[in-house]
Amino acid sequence: MKIEIKELKKSDVPKAIQFAITGMHFNWYLDSKFLLNLYGRYFWYLEITRATQVLAAYVDDQFTGVLLAEMKGEKKTQPSFWKLRYVKLFDALQRAFFKGGAGVYDKTNKAMLAEYLKNHSPDGELVFLAADPDRKVKGIGSALLSEFARREKGKTIYLFTDDACTYQFYEHRGFERSCQTDIVLDMGKKQVPLKCFIYSKTL
Repeated sequence: MKIEIKELKKSDVPKAIQFAITGMHFNWYLDSKFLLNLYGRYFWYLEITRATQVLAAYVDDQFTGVLLAEMKGEKKTQPSFWKLRYVKLFDALQRAFFKGGAGVYDKTNKAMLAEYLKNHSPDGELVFLAADPDRKVKGIGSALLSEFARREKGKTIYLFTDDACTYQFYEHRGFERSCQTDIVLDMGKKQVPLKCFIYSKTL
Protein backbone atom coordinates (compact mmCIF):
# COMPACT_ATOMS: atom_id res chain seq x y z
CA MET A 1 0.00 0.00 0.00
CA LYS A 2 1.28 3.45 -0.92
CA ILE A 3 1.57 6.06 1.82
CA GLU A 4 0.84 9.58 0.60
CA ILE A 5 1.97 12.63 2.57
CA LYS A 6 -0.22 15.67 1.99
CA GLU A 7 -2.23 18.42 3.65
CA LEU A 8 -4.39 17.44 6.61
CA LYS A 9 -8.08 17.52 5.74
CA LYS A 10 -10.23 19.50 8.18
CA SER A 11 -12.64 16.57 8.39
CA ASP A 12 -9.83 14.39 9.78
CA VAL A 13 -9.02 16.60 12.78
CA PRO A 14 -11.33 14.61 15.15
CA LYS A 15 -9.39 11.46 14.16
CA ALA A 16 -6.09 13.21 14.87
CA ILE A 17 -7.37 14.08 18.35
CA GLN A 18 -8.27 10.42 18.93
CA PHE A 19 -4.78 9.38 17.75
CA ALA A 20 -3.38 11.63 20.49
CA ILE A 21 -5.69 10.26 23.18
CA THR A 22 -4.87 6.64 22.33
CA GLY A 23 -1.22 6.93 21.33
CA MET A 24 -0.21 9.05 24.30
CA HIS A 25 -2.26 6.99 26.76
CA PHE A 26 -4.20 9.88 28.24
CA ASN A 27 -6.42 7.23 29.82
CA TRP A 28 -3.57 6.62 32.27
CA TYR A 29 -4.54 9.92 33.87
CA LEU A 30 -8.25 10.32 33.17
CA ASP A 31 -11.07 7.78 33.58
CA SER A 32 -13.91 9.88 32.17
CA LYS A 33 -14.47 9.62 28.40
CA PHE A 34 -15.86 13.17 28.46
CA LEU A 35 -12.72 14.53 30.13
CA LEU A 36 -10.52 12.48 27.80
CA ASN A 37 -12.11 14.11 24.78
CA LEU A 38 -11.83 17.58 26.32
CA TYR A 39 -8.16 16.98 27.11
CA GLY A 40 -7.51 15.54 23.65
CA ARG A 41 -8.96 18.68 22.07
CA TYR A 42 -6.89 20.84 24.43
CA PHE A 43 -3.72 18.99 23.46
CA TRP A 44 -4.47 19.29 19.74
CA TYR A 45 -5.29 23.01 19.95
CA LEU A 46 -2.13 23.61 21.99
CA GLU A 47 0.09 22.00 19.35
CA ILE A 48 -1.69 22.95 16.11
CA THR A 49 -1.73 26.68 16.94
CA ARG A 50 2.06 26.77 17.17
CA ALA A 51 2.85 24.37 14.34
CA THR A 52 4.70 25.64 11.26
CA GLN A 53 4.71 22.22 9.60
CA VAL A 54 1.61 20.01 9.43
CA LEU A 55 2.02 16.73 7.53
CA ALA A 56 -0.70 14.11 7.16
CA ALA A 57 -0.35 10.52 5.95
CA TYR A 58 -3.03 8.83 3.84
CA VAL A 59 -3.37 5.26 2.58
CA ASP A 60 -6.08 4.70 -0.05
CA ASP A 61 -7.27 8.22 0.84
CA GLN A 62 -7.81 7.14 4.47
CA PHE A 63 -6.17 9.31 7.13
CA THR A 64 -3.51 7.25 8.93
CA GLY A 65 -1.08 9.61 10.67
CA VAL A 66 0.00 13.17 11.39
CA LEU A 67 3.16 15.13 12.24
CA LEU A 68 3.31 18.64 13.72
CA ALA A 69 6.48 20.69 14.14
CA GLU A 70 7.40 24.23 15.13
CA MET A 71 10.46 25.52 13.26
CA LYS A 72 12.23 28.82 13.83
CA GLY A 73 11.63 31.46 11.20
CA GLU A 74 8.62 29.70 9.68
CA LYS A 75 5.05 30.98 9.65
CA LYS A 76 2.45 29.25 11.81
CA THR A 77 0.01 27.33 9.64
CA GLN A 78 -3.17 27.57 11.74
CA PRO A 79 -3.21 30.49 14.18
CA SER A 80 -6.57 30.80 15.93
CA PHE A 81 -7.79 33.19 18.63
CA TRP A 82 -10.56 30.82 19.76
CA LYS A 83 -8.29 27.78 19.97
CA LEU A 84 -5.84 29.76 22.08
CA ARG A 85 -8.69 30.87 24.36
CA TYR A 86 -9.69 27.22 24.84
CA VAL A 87 -6.07 26.35 25.72
CA LYS A 88 -5.80 29.17 28.27
CA LEU A 89 -9.10 28.19 29.91
CA PHE A 90 -8.05 24.54 30.13
CA ASP A 91 -4.65 25.54 31.55
CA ALA A 92 -6.40 27.47 34.29
CA LEU A 93 -8.61 24.48 35.15
CA GLN A 94 -5.58 22.18 35.30
CA ARG A 95 -3.76 24.52 37.66
CA ALA A 96 -6.84 24.67 39.87
CA PHE A 97 -7.64 20.96 40.05
CA PHE A 98 -4.49 19.01 39.03
CA LYS A 99 -1.55 20.99 40.41
CA GLY A 100 0.39 17.80 41.04
CA GLY A 101 -0.17 16.57 37.49
CA ALA A 102 0.11 18.94 34.56
CA GLY A 103 2.07 21.48 36.59
CA VAL A 104 4.75 18.96 37.55
CA TYR A 105 4.97 17.66 33.98
CA ASP A 106 5.36 21.15 32.48
CA LYS A 107 7.88 22.23 35.11
CA THR A 108 9.94 19.10 34.46
CA ASN A 109 9.96 19.66 30.70
CA LYS A 110 10.99 23.30 31.13
CA ALA A 111 13.87 22.27 33.40
CA MET A 112 15.04 19.61 30.94
CA LEU A 113 14.80 22.07 28.04
CA ALA A 114 16.91 24.64 29.92
CA GLU A 115 19.55 21.95 30.49
CA TYR A 116 19.40 20.82 26.85
CA LEU A 117 19.78 24.37 25.52
CA LYS A 118 23.03 24.84 27.43
CA ASN A 119 24.78 22.65 24.85
CA HIS A 120 22.45 22.70 21.84
CA SER A 121 21.02 25.29 19.45
CA PRO A 122 18.04 23.54 17.81
CA ASP A 123 16.20 24.89 14.80
CA GLY A 124 12.84 23.64 15.97
CA GLU A 125 10.71 21.16 17.87
CA LEU A 126 8.81 18.10 16.73
CA VAL A 127 5.66 18.66 18.77
CA PHE A 128 3.45 15.72 17.77
CA LEU A 129 3.71 12.51 15.76
CA ALA A 130 1.07 9.78 15.76
CA ALA A 131 -0.32 7.01 13.58
CA ASP A 132 -3.75 5.41 13.59
CA PRO A 133 -3.53 2.66 16.25
CA ASP A 134 -6.40 0.74 14.66
CA ARG A 135 -4.93 0.39 11.16
CA LYS A 136 -2.23 -2.25 10.74
CA VAL A 137 -0.20 -0.26 8.22
CA LYS A 138 3.55 -0.25 8.81
CA GLY A 139 5.80 2.69 8.09
CA ILE A 140 3.42 5.58 8.73
CA GLY A 141 5.61 7.32 11.30
CA SER A 142 8.76 6.69 9.26
CA ALA A 143 7.13 8.12 6.11
CA LEU A 144 6.08 11.28 7.98
CA LEU A 145 9.55 11.71 9.47
CA SER A 146 11.21 11.16 6.08
CA GLU A 147 9.13 13.88 4.44
CA PHE A 148 9.77 16.21 7.36
CA ALA A 149 13.53 15.53 7.11
CA ARG A 150 13.41 16.23 3.36
CA ARG A 151 11.80 19.61 4.00
CA GLU A 152 14.09 20.53 6.89
CA LYS A 153 17.33 18.82 5.82
CA GLY A 154 20.37 19.67 7.94
CA LYS A 155 18.34 21.24 10.75
CA THR A 156 18.50 20.11 14.37
CA ILE A 157 15.24 19.31 16.13
CA TYR A 158 14.27 18.13 19.59
CA LEU A 159 11.15 16.59 21.08
CA PHE A 160 9.61 15.86 24.46
CA THR A 161 8.28 12.39 25.17
CA ASP A 162 7.87 9.96 28.06
CA ASP A 163 7.52 6.26 28.73
CA ALA A 164 3.74 6.46 28.27
CA CYS A 165 4.58 6.79 24.57
CA THR A 166 6.62 4.61 22.20
CA TYR A 167 9.83 6.58 22.72
CA GLN A 168 11.85 3.65 21.33
CA PHE A 169 10.53 4.62 17.89
CA TYR A 170 12.81 7.67 17.95
CA GLU A 171 15.84 5.74 19.18
CA HIS A 172 15.49 3.33 16.25
CA ARG A 173 15.55 6.30 13.86
CA GLY A 174 18.71 7.95 15.03
CA PHE A 175 17.44 10.30 17.73
CA GLU A 176 19.67 10.66 20.77
CA ARG A 177 18.37 10.89 24.31
CA SER A 178 19.61 14.23 25.63
CA CYS A 179 17.80 14.47 28.99
CA GLN A 180 15.83 12.21 31.33
CA THR A 181 13.90 12.91 34.55
CA ASP A 182 11.72 10.61 36.66
CA ILE A 183 8.54 12.10 38.12
CA VAL A 184 5.27 11.04 39.76
CA LEU A 185 2.07 12.75 38.68
CA ASP A 186 -0.52 13.26 41.40
CA MET A 187 -3.89 13.00 39.65
CA GLY A 188 -6.02 12.86 42.79
CA LYS A 189 -7.03 9.20 43.00
CA LYS A 190 -4.13 8.17 40.75
CA GLN A 191 -0.38 8.35 41.23
CA VAL A 192 1.30 7.99 37.84
CA PRO A 193 5.08 7.43 37.69
CA LEU A 194 6.70 8.63 34.46
CA LYS A 195 10.10 8.87 32.86
CA CYS A 196 10.32 12.12 30.88
CA PHE A 197 12.78 12.53 28.00
CA ILE A 198 14.17 14.99 25.48
CA TYR A 199 15.41 13.47 22.21
CA SER A 200 17.37 15.31 19.56
CA LYS A 201 18.57 14.77 15.98
CA THR A 202 20.08 16.63 13.05
CA LEU A 203 17.95 15.77 10.04
